Amino acid sequence: MDRLGYDRYGVQGGDIGAFQAPLVGRIAAEEVVGVHVNALVTLPSGDPAETADLSESEQERLARAQEFQNEQMGYMHVQGTRPQTIAYALTDSPSGQLAWIIEKFKEWTDPAAELPEDAVDRDTLLTNAALYWFTGTAGSSANLYYETFHDPSLWAPKERGTVPTGVLVSLGSDVAIRRFAERDHHVVHWSELDRGGHFFALEQPELFVADLREFFGGLTE
Repeated sequence: MDRLGYDRYGVQGGDIGAFQAPLVGRIAAEEVVGVHVNALVTLPSGDPAETADLSESEQERLARAQEFQNEQMGYMHVQGTRPQTIAYALTDSPSGQLAWIIEKFKEWTDPAAELPEDAVDRDTLLTNAALYWFTGTAGSSANLYYETFHDPSLWAPKERGTVPTGVLVSLGSDVAIRRFAERDHHVVHWSELDRGGHFFALEQPELFVADLREFFGGLTE
């Protein structure tokens, strides 16, 4: 951003971007005016007091996070431990590559959508999968998980972020709990929406942009 000539800017990230955007805020706190995230993952510290009086909605999110760990992390473990092995299979089979990607849209889009294409346009889904297939990048994308799993700094304690932070929560799919988020970030904006899923910008672009504008528009220098 410095090389592009920007000395003040905002950062937005979802999914892995919800980990990376706050890091940018920590690295460049004087330049980043605000950080906005969606699909943020928050975890309890282990202190029983943190989970003693969770609301019903928060308990549901905590249970959803546990269910993800128990039932939906297969892809992550494979890519994080044996990326080259899965790369051969995905690079060899277009239907395999499509299934590997579309499974996540089936599981993580708005629960109200019966099929992934009911939440995200079918051409967009196919384009997403095709980007991996036509470029042969199943291996390099999987290897990112391996590098992350084997990066000791990932789990190292981090100082609480000081940059104003906005969090958008999709009630149907996200796991973020405010008290956990406030423990780690300077949260000044919190939205809970009953539409959309994990891929919120694709599923509900107008609501996504509206929340961005509300957050960044409310910040003052």
